[in-house]
Amino acid sequence: MTVSQSGQPVLSVRDLRVATMGRRPAEILKGLTFDIAPGETLCLVGESGSGKSVTSLVTMDLLPRGELQVTAGRAELNGEDIITAPPARNKALRGAEMAMIFQEPMTALNPVLTIGLQMDEIYRAHTRMRGPDRKAAAIAAFESVNLPDPPRIYDSYPHQLSGGQRQRVMIAMALALKPKLLIADEPTTALDVTTQKQILELIRKLQDEMNTAVLFITHDMGVVVDIADRVCVMRHGEVVETGTTEEVLSAPREQYTRDLLAAVPALTPRPARAQEAPEHVLELVEVNKVFEFRSALSKLMRRPGHRVQAVSDVSFRLDRGRTLGIVGESGSGKSTVARCVLRLEDPTSGAILVNGHDIAPLEGQTALAPARRAVQMIFQDPNRSLNPRLTTGDSLVEGALNAGEPRAEALARAGELLEVVGLPRDALSRYPHQFSGGQRQRIAIARALMMSPDVIVADEAVSALDVSVQAQVLDLLAEVQARRNLAVLFITHDLRVAAQICDDVMVMRRGEVVEFGPAGQVLANPQHAYTCALLEAAPGRDWDFAKGRRVTEPA
Repeated sequence: MTVSQSGQPVLSVRDLRVATMGRRPAEILKGLTFDIAPGETLCLVGESGSGKSVTSLVTMDLLPRGELQVTAGRAELNGEDIITAPPARNKALRGAEMAMIFQEPMTALNPVLTIGLQMDEIYRAHTRMRGPDRKAAAIAAFESVNLPDPPRIYDSYPHQLSGGQRQRVMIAMALALKPKLLIADEPTTALDVTTQKQILELIRKLQDEMNTAVLFITHDMGVVVDIADRVCVMRHGEVVETGTTEEVLSAPREQYTRDLLAAVPALTPRPARAQEAPEHVLELVEVNKVFEFRSALSKLMRRPGHRVQAVSDVSFRLDRGRTLGIVGESGSGKSTVARCVLRLEDPTSGAILVNGHDIAPLEGQTALAPARRAVQMIFQDPNRSLNPRLTTGDSLVEGALNAGEPRAEALARAGELLEVVGLPRDALSRYPHQFSGGQRQRIAIARALMMSPDVIVADEAVSALDVSVQAQVLDLLAEVQARRNLAVLFITHDLRVAAQICDDVMVMRRGEVVEFGPAGQVLANPQHAYTCALLEAAPGRDWDFAKGRRVTEPA
């Protein structure tokens, strides 16, 4: 393995074993061993449950007390064993010598403290800097990660920043004291491709400047291509394969690695499906959505508030049995269009026709009930969209019961739908936490089908899943669509997914449609500069995962 010129890696893990606590302990990590040298990026990849995130928690001494424990092995930071060190020592090391960028900055940042106060905590805990110096250092750190208007960021709360800005804040915090080791746990999963590219370039740039060792955890093989020096493939708590990025991606030795790579969707669009006698089930005609934000003082003084045009003159048709993908950066208006279609938002103007009936002017639950049966949604995160206190059966039948269907009939149909999505009927009595992420998303699909809809709206429905589970869910969605002749409105920032599942693609930017057409035309021969920029930013776009080589290499 690669080590520094002095012969000592920054992080050295040897035969690390972690198990659950209780009467029947289960081993989570089974003899994990790897090194990371200064200035090197090691990517941990593998399916959910492989032990990637547990590895990061051990390294940061953040294992949940009373739930998991280290049973054997060592994890040394610059020769100092983190596992046997006192908690006070590890607390001193966190932030100063090692730091972590979490996957979801909105949950990692304190929502009731300004960004400046949270940054100030780091300097107060680890330095003797005075107040004005700490603020100057914080603003300089924000400048180093290319945040706009650092003084404004300093005084802002997390909810006042975009997702990409919050992630940059997390990076600034992690690198504030120039740690020797940076751990990044899925830091770009929820980001659009252009923001993701900027974040990856930023991490690499700061790493080069500080010679920081990076442990990068991801399920996105495209990200691996762009950032990794070496790759460590994990499965069920064990390392199944390790090597340089080129070695692992071009000539994987293990079948499990080959299966992971085979599950990565290609950027080449799939062949278009033939369409006979198209039947429009959803049509938008010049839909606009304007948000107006008014402070209490503005309301009191009867002054106009701040207006944001989230959607501007959006028009399209979606036919039965077809999939329309909406792609674009965060803030482009994709999800707002979806929420207008579902009437979770009221359009400011325009028409939304479901089976020929305009639902835009309808008001009240009774008037909207038929439309809401016809259009159902699969949300991005089933952990949030499924009620943890309800059994699967109760979650599935809730909508049907509200529509007046007898409980016995609804439960019988729910059991049938569970089998349709590849789950046993006895799953009806289990709770969401008893399923894996992929299984929970299958339940979310079954719930959407309970109302026998004509249109399914899938908003980033596979973005949080690892590649193998993602492939299974996409195959399932395509199978269900074909069986029931559903129209699917698929919202995604992943152009690889769009290429594999969509018949047509609509590209949005700042609320406007900039390009629309068949997926093969838009993704293979884009006409708008913005579409070209999105494709250029797609992670790993120069690597052919099917052939195991760079696209630029001669055939």
